[in-house]
Amino acid sequence: MNASVASYREHAILTAPPERLVSMMYQGACRFLAQAAAAMEAKDIEQANNRLQRAEAIVDELRRTLDHSAGEISQQLGAIYTFCIRHLQRARLDRDARKITQVRDLLADLGEAWAQIVAP
Repeated sequence: MNASVASYREHAILTAPPERLVSMMYQGACRFLAQAAAAMEAKDIEQANNRLQRAEAIVDELRRTLDHSAGEISQQLGAIYTFCIRHLQRARLDRDARKITQVRDLLADLGEAWAQIVAP
């Protein structure tokens, strides 16, 4: 990656408001999952595992940073994130790109819902 592009991305992350960071996390996880599914289909297991690890780290961060004072919604999101991580682990074991795509679709839907909630 170009150094100026990396610098721009880093600046965008460091200066983004929390609501935007969550959207960026959803987008990043979906991007890594699309790459993981493509690598899995191409039988590039090393690349698939690398991308799965990156996506799982994002989902885990989303889970760890839930605002538990939000009540039931945070509990439901926590359960969804736990499901996503388990489903991705199963996808890795089964070498099943479809399972990766299912999680990507779920996270994309959540990301879209989040974007609508925080849109001005």
